[in-house]
Amino acid sequence: MDLDTTRWSGEGVFTQTLIDAFQRLDQVARLRVEDVPSSRSDVEYNFISNELFVAFRTRDRAVRAKWLGLLPVTRTLTEPVMRVTDLERALSEVEAVGPPDYADEGMLQYLRTERIVPPYQTRGYKLVELVRIYEAGVGPRRTQDDG
Repeated sequence: MDLDTTRWSGEGVFTQTLIDAFQRLDQVARLRVEDVPSSRSDVEYNFISNELFVAFRTRDRAVRAKWLGLLPVTRTLTEPVMRVTDLERALSEVEAVGPPDYADEGMLQYLRTERIVPPYQTRGYKLVELVRIYEAGVGPRRTQDDG
């Protein structure tokens, strides 16, 4: 798997857990990890937001059709070996990851929170990590209501 973390600061323990899970999936060809500008820090909480863009391996499939409705032809279609819904099932089976908090046909979203109490301090802070996973190279999906 080709991993691109040049746009990622390295923050996010759960993001790293997801990267490790992706490296064990043979169907994943490329993974790009990016920080999202909405990440912020305050006295009482840290909010980390990361996005993962995954590109799946592809396979060729021969499809028979008729050209001009008369002549039989064979076309080769290149299709991904996995979709986001298949990825959801695969990640749900990984114990350290589990099922996403939100999923649709184009995105998986995980939200993890934990309380951090640094040594020798009386007050801790809440760490909130939001991770969204998209399929790379796929345009936005619109429903009929979106126009």
